[in-house]
Amino acid sequence: MGKIQVLDEQLANQIAAGEVVERPASVIKELVENAIDAGSSVIDITIEEGGLSFIRVTDNGGGIEPADMETAFQRHATSKISSSSDLFKIASLGFRGEALPSIAAVSRLECVSSIDSTGLAQRLVIEGGTVTANEPANAPQGTDMSVRDLFYNTPARLKYMKAIQTELGHITDYVYRIALAHPGIAITLKHNGSVLLRTLGTGDRLQVIAAVYGTNTAKAMLKVEGETSDYDLRGFISKPELTRANRNGMTVIVNGRYIRSHAVNQAILQAYHTLLPINRFPIVVLEIGMHPSLLDVNVHPSKMEVRFSKENELRTLVEQAVKGALGQVRHIPGPAEKPEREKPLFVQDAISFHRPDPLSMPWGQERSPSNPNGSGSQGIPSNPSGSSFNPGRPAGLSTSAANTGSSYNTSFPQLPKREYVPKDATERLYKPAEQREQSVREAAAAWEQAAPVLQAAEEAAASPEAPDSELPMGEANERPDGTPAFPDLYWIGQLHGTYIVAQAEEGLYLIDQHAAHERINYEYYFQKFGNPQAASQQLLVPLTLEFTSGEAEQLRGMIGLFQEAGVELEPFGAQTFLVRAYPEWFPQGEEQAIIEEMAELLLSERKSINIAKLREKAAIMCSCKASIKANDRKTREEGEALLARLAACIQPYTCPHGRPIVVHLSTYQLEKMFKRVMS
Repeated sequence: MGKIQVLDEQLANQIAAGEVVERPASVIKELVENAIDAGSSVIDITIEEGGLSFIRVTDNGGGIEPADMETAFQRHATSKISSSSDLFKIASLGFRGEALPSIAAVSRLECVSSIDSTGLAQRLVIEGGTVTANEPANAPQGTDMSVRDLFYNTPARLKYMKAIQTELGHITDYVYRIALAHPGIAITLKHNGSVLLRTLGTGDRLQVIAAVYGTNTAKAMLKVEGETSDYDLRGFISKPELTRANRNGMTVIVNGRYIRSHAVNQAILQAYHTLLPINRFPIVVLEIGMHPSLLDVNVHPSKMEVRFSKENELRTLVEQAVKGALGQVRHIPGPAEKPEREKPLFVQDAISFHRPDPLSMPWGQERSPSNPNGSGSQGIPSNPSGSSFNPGRPAGLSTSAANTGSSYNTSFPQLPKREYVPKDATERLYKPAEQREQSVREAAAAWEQAAPVLQAAEEAAASPEAPDSELPMGEANERPDGTPAFPDLYWIGQLHGTYIVAQAEEGLYLIDQHAAHERINYEYYFQKFGNPQAASQQLLVPLTLEFTSGEAEQLRGMIGLFQEAGVELEPFGAQTFLVRAYPEWFPQGEEQAIIEEMAELLLSERKSINIAKLREKAAIMCSCKASIKANDRKTREEGEALLARLAACIQPYTCPHGRPIVVHLSTYQLEKMFKRVMS
């Protein structure tokens, strides 16, 4: 007897389900595409528990003939194609005839369908691939498909399903894209009774964009149009200032089918060249129309990948059309336009108090109602608790040594006029020697007053009861032989307002001031995020954040992570959240941007995110936004203070993004270049 045998129909369907039905989103995709192919103008999708326990898709399409009900659930049964030549001109979303039998093989399925408005329908019930009922019923025109207990008879597949929020994310992602692809169909998505999406079916794609991404996003979209003899391009792209942290906002539609195309995505990004920040991506909804013969959709069982016959021509069209749309506007980001008001806007008078001279305060730090702790306006701490950070100590000197060192200005005051320079800064740099010594003696007296505070902070940090900062450790500040690991740098000047030029015994050093300040701020904010609730401040007027319904549903399950980071987030409607509180040490003016980026991080890395990772990423975001930038001129005292703070860092050699902070040219290399040595 031979070893090869033909599998029975039920087992074959279960195996085929592994290719077609990967997760609940796959079921919804197949059922919705069938509804669209049936000519539906209204599609309602209802799911429970991320689609694992219940999925229902109802439409008002053409329905299934009573005589075809059982046939529709047999493998390779389809009304979309009849010959091999039809494969070269596929105009429907589905055509293989594998979806319904595959779904029925791994679930308890019920189908009720009517072909007209008479109210007469047919009801079919299938459990695990076996028909248990086929009988007349009453229903309006269309098809009502209910899928319960998905993968109940394939426990291995059920075991590897992700959390409910993860499965819901896949479902909402697909439904949003199919709604963007078919703005003429009214689509509703409900999960556990909550409406996640509702479109009107008016044919206005911008209205669907507003329903998916929010009205503010829809207002910031640019219209794109273009055509050739083979392709027709229509859609919308976002302005360069409206970006996402990943490519999830890019939707490409071909003949009504959402697809993934690396070639088209690259053409879009090439059109945005130099207009997008690094690792940021636009929101795009582009629909490409073409003759079906130019497209091969029979590449992958999911039908998400396609091949174009004239791909180069399509890439050129997409790039030129997107460039044309971007070229129609001036890309100068600014504040949103104020809405028109019927009544005059009331502005509360601000009370102005005496503003002390920043240089007259301890360590030269400015205090104000918005900066009560006297920390530098760029986000540098005066003395962050739990560390031996000495904000004014020259590089490589101890507290006692600093008492006899030179005077340093340790703040970076944010002043209204760019030309501001401390009135005696230049004079102090060029004073006679005896007058400079007097300045040193005055600075020493100020340090004697500050030393007890610093010593108390250092003792608190060394105390066993002190909280563990969990800061990633780098090289120690001292080598085993007792010499400092970081060189004692002395200010020479500033190059192009971007690089600090310094010297040490070993030669010449160039310091990227932005990268250095990022490292200083990163270690500060990382420590602050270790206990954010202690510094959390309530807001009189909460901030408003807007997301898609699917994103909002996922973020509701992540509110605890925000709270652990010191951000009090409160749901306010289907797509909106209110920020009631955030840490007071967030960089001023960047609070909302940081919280939005925290939300994007949680959404993009929902599979592996935890509070430790969020803490690190949030610290990096804060450090970048609070740091001085290139072409920012600094005085000698400000530069020396920056060098001192960099030397106090645990890891002063790279910024949080991994870029080097310091570049070194040894004395020997300099002598070699000037031919002072010839070997």
